[in-house]
Amino acid sequence: MKKRVLLLKPGVTSSKAVLGDYESWFLRACGDVTLQPVELHAGERPPSNDGFDGVIMTGSPLSVTAPTEWMHRSADFMANASEQGTPVLGVCFGHQLLAWRFGARVEKCAGGRELGTVFVKLTEEGKRSPLFAGFPERFDVQATHEDLVVAGGDLQVLAFNEVCGVQAFSRGPRVFGVQFHPEMDAASIRYCITTAACGKAEARETPWGTRLLRQFIELC
Repeated sequence: MKKRVLLLKPGVTSSKAVLGDYESWFLRACGDVTLQPVELHAGERPPSNDGFDGVIMTGSPLSVTAPTEWMHRSADFMANASEQGTPVLGVCFGHQLLAWRFGARVEKCAGGRELGTVFVKLTEEGKRSPLFAGFPERFDVQATHEDLVVAGGDLQVLAFNEVCGVQAFSRGPRVFGVQFHPEMDAASIRYCITTAACGKAEARETPWGTRLLRQFIELC
């Protein structure tokens, strides 16, 4: 039977008209799952997480540094889902909102936007995490973000790089966050590089995002 995953969307992709929106990207990367998208930014409220095997929150052009009422409500929903036994994964904005909900700070990137295919490195805790089972210590991922998480609260840092000290975290056995975009491929990150006119950034294919999402689905 297919896993059922609630896909919380706090925004839409900048390339929606050209490359599709988050649900098509996550469906491609996650494999044989059923996704139910919820447009949080447009006022939709998530249903009860009963009947869902997992919850994923996507990225967003919005910022956790300017929290709104629906952001508070959505953060509480994810925390409650995890307390009820449902695995939760936050991606980029979702990663930041989860970390903020559990006591960490979210700030603007001091060096400006991280963009392109970049490397991250696992911590000792990351090497033991089931989310990164079978990963090399250092691997490439797709990244585009202007905010980042500053370690705090009771988060366990799983991965980092020189730009961002919290590229991935866990909190207990059911809550995970990744700053990078495991759902994106080289075409989508190349679109971001082109529209940002960032000639120094690179876009390369990498298998690790897809592998991470499929391992999260296996945990659900």
